[in-house]
Amino acid sequence: MKKKKALIVTASVLAVLLIAYAVMALIPPTRNFEQENPMMKQELPILIAHGGGNREFPDNTLEAFYNAYSVDPRVMMETDVSITKDGVVILSHDVRLDRKTNVTGLISDWNYSDLISQRVDFGYTNPTNDNDELDGERKHFIGADGLEKYPTDVTYPEGVEPRDKEVFLATTLEELLVAFPESRINVEIKQSGDTGKRALTEILRLLEKYDAFHRVVLASFHEELYNEFKALRASDKVPDTFMFSPAYGGAITFYAMHLLGIDGLFGDKMCVFQLPMEQFGIDLATKEFVAKANSHNLAVHYWTVNDEDDMRHLISIGADGIMTDYPHRLKEVYDGYSK
Repeated sequence: MKKKKALIVTASVLAVLLIAYAVMALIPPTRNFEQENPMMKQELPILIAHGGGNREFPDNTLEAFYNAYSVDPRVMMETDVSITKDGVVILSHDVRLDRKTNVTGLISDWNYSDLISQRVDFGYTNPTNDNDELDGERKHFIGADGLEKYPTDVTYPEGVEPRDKEVFLATTLEELLVAFPESRINVEIKQSGDTGKRALTEILRLLEKYDAFHRVVLASFHEELYNEFKALRASDKVPDTFMFSPAYGGAITFYAMHLLGIDGLFGDKMCVFQLPMEQFGIDLATKEFVAKANSHNLAVHYWTVNDEDDMRHLISIGADGIMTDYPHRLKEVYDGYSK
């Protein structure tokens, strides 16, 4: 008798769970980004220059972004930022200066004014250890063509002159916003904790100053900053066009919900997923995943894609953006589709 009752209880619980799952699966996709999403593709995925196209010119320099702009004026800029000791947000993939410049140390320990007065050169690709500290002889940047690059090698828009003929000077986020007033820009905050939050505060000030919320999307791999993004989006402190991308946690949550068919419960008000094509052996570059994200008015951008076959695969699945170190190479692939 007891066994029969236990079976009935178990069956009842399973029935309730199945009904609940069925109800959740029927929930229609939410429109997570409520405005028109500028991170979505048009005919082809957005050409996104990773660090400005950091295999063609030095990473995260204004000159690299001018080079990418010469490839396609519609290019989207992807950059990484950190804040200096004197409160200036500069472009840099690393929070240290060792790997990309001719000096060493944490960016947060340097004044921007000193970086400029000393003409610190961001035109290097130095060997570093696991802590991004200099570990060997410094190496000047060499482009994909095997030649050392200098600011004078860039194709600039009419009326624009090199800032310096020999040195790739530190570039501020403000300079990037001013130089490309119409371009979409992805800004990843590299510093964490209170320093990262201080950088976020200054970035928000710049976006308001230049009325750039509608074209700049913020990103960070630090969960505390992603939580700050979500809190800002839920408040009245930023406009409705405020855009951000999730850290790993948010992306994993959506992907798991997608597989379970309960993505209708995903409520984060972000606007774009930025993903590798594969992670932990899981294929993330599928037509089904892109379509599911798009049904939520969420874009999907893939990084960092340098192989032409991979580029063509992402085009075939409807990816919204392709981030590459070689903007010329991706543009050639796109040109093949437009002929």
